[in-house]
Amino acid sequence: MGHARIETDVAIVGAGGGGAVLALLLAQQGVRSLVVERAVGPPQGLRGEILQPNGQQVLDRLGLLDKLPTHAVRSVQRFNFCRSGGERLCTVDYSDLPAPYNRAVVTLPNVAHHAILDALEKQNPDGLWYDATFTGLRFDGSRVIGLHATRHGEPMEVSARLVVGADGAFSKVRESLGISANLYRYPQSYLIAILKAPPEFNEARYLVGKREILGLFPAAGQQVYAFYMIKAGSYEAVKAQGLDALRRAWIRIDPAMEGIVPGLVDWSQTGYMPTGRVRTDRWVADGALLIGDAAHAMNPHASQGRMQAMVDAVTVADLIPRWLKENDFSAKALRAFEIARRPQVMMLQRLADEQCRFWNTGNPLLAYLRDRVFRTLDRNARLRYRVLSTTAGLRSQPPFSLVDRIMAAGFLPDPNARVTEC
Repeated sequence: MGHARIETDVAIVGAGGGGAVLALLLAQQGVRSLVVERAVGPPQGLRGEILQPNGQQVLDRLGLLDKLPTHAVRSVQRFNFCRSGGERLCTVDYSDLPAPYNRAVVTLPNVAHHAILDALEKQNPDGLWYDATFTGLRFDGSRVIGLHATRHGEPMEVSARLVVGADGAFSKVRESLGISANLYRYPQSYLIAILKAPPEFNEARYLVGKREILGLFPAAGQQVYAFYMIKAGSYEAVKAQGLDALRRAWIRIDPAMEGIVPGLVDWSQTGYMPTGRVRTDRWVADGALLIGDAAHAMNPHASQGRMQAMVDAVTVADLIPRWLKENDFSAKALRAFEIARRPQVMMLQRLADEQCRFWNTGNPLLAYLRDRVFRTLDRNARLRYRVLSTTAGLRSQPPFSLVDRIMAAGFLPDPNARVTEC
């Protein structure tokens, strides 16, 4: 029995945050694309999702930001950083950012992703294949000319002018391209939970202590997302200790949780989020490129992993008309994408690792410096805005120079502390 053969302009492996956005943008441009997704349908698992301003810009461009169901989204502007025990260190206010993206948008699980996938299936009904597993690339010499896959167990052969690997940190496309990757698994991961919150819970809280982090984010339906740092791979061990032990730990970190933790009644309200970082020596090859976690997974401290995949997709979508017109999908041509995107991605990876080192620390000196920096940021509008605009995805340059770092640590006065940059 022969292989079924399909021809398209762009074949995308993975319908995650980057792949689905790219496919929808291409459909809106009238460019033929096909998405190969190994899952049997849209994602259903528990995951907390904060849409940063740059992610909101992407959804707005897709025509979806204002169409997200109102019962499933909540705008949050104030984020309070506190010491374990509840003492406030610093407050960051998204309303300082330029309108209209001067907020964070907290969505219920997978809401934005489902909106993207629904729009894609309407725009390109035959362009999203679920239960389709990528099995390898097709080459003409060293040039990628398509891919092999199985769909519902049947072999498929896809011809494409460009193949995009959007298949996550353990990318099979990257492996098939022979692109070397440094995959670092962080020693910490996160337990996620969603539970009812009291009516007055309107501002996010992020508590840091000695090797402990608890993030609390208001969500739609008078609920709260909790992000609790645990040792990597210890989810089952935490569950074995019981819900009471988890509730007590949360109250110890944040006494204000006493009125919230009774809502945690079943482990089905929780999920596990492993963390890892991917660095690759290149993102492009003749006829293929990598986006999102396949190219540059990062720690969630930067709050930008999914957002960066979305921005990758926009950048590729904007470059594709030129590549199609010139019929040039060589690595040399595709490098325009990598040149445009790598500086911001690398900066955010470094920032996330630096935050890991200080925020997750058990070292009393590092914890002292961390808390001192937070307190300085609370008084220093200029540096606070630098941090906020970086987290929001609006900066490609590092937020602090060496002198800024010394000022942030409180060892040097800042004559421009009250000046907020535009």
